[in-house]
Amino acid sequence: MEASFLTVLSIGFVVGIKHAMEPDHVIAVSTIASHTKKLGKASLAGVFWGSGHTLTLLVVGMLLIFMKGAIPETWAMSLEFIVGIMLVYLGLTSIVSFGKRKIQLHSHAHHGNSHHHLHSAGQREDSSHEKGKTSFAKSAIIGMVHGLAGSAAMVLLTMSTVQTEWEGLLYILVFGAGTIVGMLLCTTIIGIPFVLSARNISLNAALTRITGIISVAFGCYYMYNLGISEGLFQMWMQAV
Repeated sequence: MEASFLTVLSIGFVVGIKHAMEPDHVIAVSTIASHTKKLGKASLAGVFWGSGHTLTLLVVGMLLIFMKGAIPETWAMSLEFIVGIMLVYLGLTSIVSFGKRKIQLHSHAHHGNSHHHLHSAGQREDSSHEKGKTSFAKSAIIGMVHGLAGSAAMVLLTMSTVQTEWEGLLYILVFGAGTIVGMLLCTTIIGIPFVLSARNISLNAALTRITGIISVAFGCYYMYNLGISEGLFQMWMQAV
């Protein structure tokens, strides 16, 4: 492998890290990290997001590259618009789901020592593993949506950087590895305040609601910018 291509791959890895830290990516995953009580789960949410994102980029991107095709601008912007809808949905569900929780304090004695546990009313203690699986699946789906929305730009970036289809495949994989590392770092940092405030119900609730509000606000701005400022709504009208 030539040294120049290794340099290209190194740059692709760094660009992938930077790409993961774009506002719409971080805000979307933060709505999941806000519900975690363990830092490891917050970190894994980032890994699953990056994996889903890479999978979509790889499948759609390579399909377009091998077929010498491209996603029409209207379709590309429409896929971006779906990201805005998703951000609003994630924000609203984050706000509503926390409001439905009824927190109870339970005491348990073990070998003469009393322990206190906080959990939702009616929630089975053994359901945390199942909920963890749901959160990871949700993170992967969010990553896949982001990957689909960014596939058009990924194809342009890849083909302007490499010379062959197989180099493009390797570039997307390295880029994807960068996004996984970048989102791993992001979700770990984002998860810290939520983990630390897990036993302070009022503070944790405030942080969760703020995260949801930010997601809704940014999602509305994202859709407005695409629809009005960049003319997506007009494109839709012309296509009818």
